[in-house]
Amino acid sequence: MNFDFAYLLDVAPELAWATFVTIYLAIAGYIVALVLGLVFALLRLSSNRWVARGTLGFCEFVRLTPLLVQLFFAFYVLPAYGIRIGAEVTGIIVIGLHYATYTAEVYRAGIQAVERGQWEATRALGLRGFVVWREVVLPLAIPPMVPALGNYMIQLFKEVPLLSTITVYELLNTANLLANRSFRYVEVLTAVGLIFFAISFPAARLFRWLDARHNLPSRRS
Repeated sequence: MNFDFAYLLDVAPELAWATFVTIYLAIAGYIVALVLGLVFALLRLSSNRWVARGTLGFCEFVRLTPLLVQLFFAFYVLPAYGIRIGAEVTGIIVIGLHYATYTAEVYRAGIQAVERGQWEATRALGLRGFVVWREVVLPLAIPPMVPALGNYMIQLFKEVPLLSTITVYELLNTANLLANRSFRYVEVLTAVGLIFFAISFPAARLFRWLDARHNLPSRRS
């Protein structure tokens, strides 16, 4: 089968829109992962043993079960119990929750890496509660987290095609639909692979540059 560039140009608008949908789903899911991940991390660091262990157990359960099974359960099983959510919203919530259990460990490691002297300094200055986290802890903890959080963002982006299994028309599902109509699988699937690479590669380079920039002062010292 010859590669038909003319056909690829014809379907380019549909692939472009599907790419936009895929990016939107990835960003929305990643925001959920970042917010819930921080919540899970703080619960893991709770002085209440039951809260910390309960959160650990929940995160382990989510991490150790396949994302695809979680998507199927949320979209096909929950409606039997009266919980009905749209396909895209279900995908965003499930993929965000799944990756939140990973980002939680990144947050927890970053927070625990803050030197004890910084915590003592906040107490000496009379800082309390949210001010300590906003002004001292998170500004110190977040920069070292950037590479790991960035890797999870790229990984989440590449997992978005799994949402096609719950009828979300993201890039891969749209490409399959186009290919089924025309039987031009080579063109559309090649385009899908190149699009994912074209987005993931610059993102990976960006996070590598941010990591190098963060570590530059320590290398000079």
